[in-house]
Amino acid sequence: MIRVVVDDLAFVQVDAVLRPADSGLAPLTPAMSRLDRLAGDGFAAQRRATTELEAGAAVVTGGGDLAAPYVLHVVLRDERSPVGRDVVRRALLSAWQRAGDWALGVVAAPLVGAGAGQLTVEEAATLLAETFPRPGAADHPSELRIVVEREDERETVEAIVRRFA
Repeated sequence: MIRVVVDDLAFVQVDAVLRPADSGLAPLTPAMSRLDRLAGDGFAAQRRATTELEAGAAVVTGGGDLAAPYVLHVVLRDERSPVGRDVVRRALLSAWQRAGDWALGVVAAPLVGAGAGQLTVEEAATLLAETFPRPGAADHPSELRIVVEREDERETVEAIVRRFA
């Protein structure tokens, strides 16, 4: 199931939030920098990558002071790969796999790739809807909450998500 909500990713009550990052797990957007600040010092220590990750990867850490106990970091940028639709798709597929591995049932996500991934809102929403496992898929999250900032975004994203229902 996919729901679209107007909310703040830092305060959503879910098992994990998706966080777009670079190969060293640094935030890619001002919104993710804000999320990091709200997550606190413990989170900053947990998200320090000891080795560079490849674009398209996903890793899980604790959520620090966020409402969600876990964060799924999706790597959208490294030194070798251009940021774009293919990288975002690979990162999302990796995220759903990691969520299944960690038994994370409900995951919240911003419009992954919009801005940092150089995608439009429509492209980012389509990728989230296309890649999210269908109901009944074993070892995958059962619910995705796409978190947007404004009501007009919610309406646009809901219209896209309905095409995949």
